[in-house]
Amino acid sequence: MRIMSFKPGHDGTIAALNASAAELIYSYEAEKDSFPRYSTITPTTILDAAGRLDGIPDVIAVGGWEKTGLERNSSDTATYRGTAQGSEVISEKTVFGRKVRFYSSTHERSHLWGSYGMSPFPAGMPCYALIWEGALGDFYEIDECLKVVHLGNVMATPGNKYAFLYALADPKFTLPKGHLRYEDAGKLMALCAYGQTGLPDRDEQALIDFLLPRKSILYSLGKEDLRDSPYYNIGVTHQKFTNLARRVSDAIFDSFHAFAKRNLTKGLPLLISGGCGLNCEWNRRWAETRLFPDIFIPPCANDTGSAIGTAVDAMRHFTGSAKIKWDVYSGQPFIVDEMDQTGLEVHPLDYSQVASALLSDKVLGWVQGNCEIGPRALGNRSILAAPFSKATHGRLNRVKNREGFRPIAPVCLEQDVALHFDLARPSPYMLLFQNVLDSRLQAVTHVDGTARAQTVSQQENPRLFQLLTSFKAKSGVGVLCNTSLNFNGTGFINRASDLLAYARTAGLDGFVINDTFYLLKPTSCTVST
Repeated sequence: MRIMSFKPGHDGTIAALNASAAELIYSYEAEKDSFPRYSTITPTTILDAAGRLDGIPDVIAVGGWEKTGLERNSSDTATYRGTAQGSEVISEKTVFGRKVRFYSSTHERSHLWGSYGMSPFPAGMPCYALIWEGALGDFYEIDECLKVVHLGNVMATPGNKYAFLYALADPKFTLPKGHLRYEDAGKLMALCAYGQTGLPDRDEQALIDFLLPRKSILYSLGKEDLRDSPYYNIGVTHQKFTNLARRVSDAIFDSFHAFAKRNLTKGLPLLISGGCGLNCEWNRRWAETRLFPDIFIPPCANDTGSAIGTAVDAMRHFTGSAKIKWDVYSGQPFIVDEMDQTGLEVHPLDYSQVASALLSDKVLGWVQGNCEIGPRALGNRSILAAPFSKATHGRLNRVKNREGFRPIAPVCLEQDVALHFDLARPSPYMLLFQNVLDSRLQAVTHVDGTARAQTVSQQENPRLFQLLTSFKAKSGVGVLCNTSLNFNGTGFINRASDLLAYARTAGLDGFVINDTFYLLKPTSCTVST
């Protein structure tokens, strides 16, 4: 049985499962291949994804979403919320002249079953689940028979409240009520590190008391409604605002932690999904609570994993099984199209040569195989650099055309992680903050002394493992800077011609595509007086 699943709305994604083998075939994200971030599904994405299947799927699955306008009363697909039986839509449809089964379930269920299906916990093991994202902030329990019990809503719209805070302080945010910028949450996470420790002052507590209990925010509160706030357009790097950001971030986490401590007392492992599952500080704090024997967060915890979750839910409905085998490198294959090689030195891939180039402070694109699923570059669509210099941190942020306060993540040999970071477990998906122990790693140490490391084993990514091993042989350190290979505001670069254009315009010194190493030749210019 082949299941093809679609996630509508932002972060549009198409996933395919082989339900007979309980295995993910692929997950295509609409923003990849240099399309705008958070893109919806396009005809190109559909055609590319369909081209990788050897026939019409047996099941078409569509994730639920908010219904507006003329479709408000439509029953063709599921809605946004609901976990109970009856919240799904099951029917038959005709696709290219063939009858196929049709399945649609809510967006809420896509997060729940995506994290459950991808988790390493064995089938039949009960677990808790936390979904926290733009709209949802809820805990659940999944029992050994796959029955879901909703344990309670802790906070409405935690993710939207988090993003709203950045918009409030940013003079560049001028959108009206009903609009937020998806990228602001990640920026606020970086800024929290600049905030000072301590209890909230009167202004901070007043905003926390106003913002956190609200039942909704996106359509009920606009930035202009708070124009009398001391934080209105104060500037996102102002110390008073970074202090506020840290206090609000702590208050949101503390609300969920207090609920979990009171109500999640059975000693079950925890699944975390939703966009807030990308908050590395909150993930670190969940691990440190020791309320749960284990915690699993998928690399596509946000809506990029929703198509997988709907496919798992469909598989659960039709087969009774909800566990899948998967690989984080199940995204789109790289397209090696024609590119003008004028001004390029072309070499066969030699790991020692690439390691030497990195050690001499060259900044390189690194492309291998299929791209990663989810929003984090994990060594197949990465920009790599040596980790030792603060100047490298600044250069990488200029290459990425982003704010100087944004941190640069490290990638590290798994067996060496305890030498460099306060991390006692593998972190292959770059989802946890940890303290930096090695003072040499200036480029990847954030202002508060933390980093968001990815660990790499030979089994998980043999080519990146080999490069790190070669770099360690030359430098004594199996660590590199690792940031995503993308034009500002777009998904990962996924074709050779785009990569060459990016290298020339953004200022890369070269790049690797699979087995070939390209170096840009230095250009000379004549200065006239």
